[in-house]
Amino acid sequence: MKKDADEWINRYVDAYMVVTRQINARLRDIFGEGLTTDQFLILRLISGQERCTSTYLAEAVAVGKSSITAIINRLDEAGMIQRTRDENDRRQVYLTMTEYGESVYKTSEMQMQQVISPYLFHFEDHNIELFITMFEKLAFLMQDTGGRSN
Repeated sequence: MKKDADEWINRYVDAYMVVTRQINARLRDIFGEGLTTDQFLILRLISGQERCTSTYLAEAVAVGKSSITAIINRLDEAGMIQRTRDENDRRQVYLTMTEYGESVYKTSEMQMQQVISPYLFHFEDHNIELFITMFEKLAFLMQDTGGRSN
């Protein structure tokens, strides 16, 4: 079992590194100067939350608040997001996309789909579904344990 586990881990890491490097390189090419992959990820997370905070973003991406703050500041300066203070608790700041930010995000989302979709056509639907389900389970386990193996 240990030998199998070592081999599986090595195969996973090797494949993960190739896939993520290739996708990130292609996304950088299509996003151009207007948006980084980290900024795209932050816009994606903001779009999925009704009341998004920088704390939520830092936890979702598993980075420090200072890293998130730097990305948020650049998105704010570019006019893609806006900050709104909670009326009841002025310390609480919510992040939302501006119309311009939504436009950039939607365009980038379509471009991302165009980058990834051609690769999926090499697999049958049930294999894609199985892969995505297993990958989502791995993501859930990692989030649930905070990155610790239990």
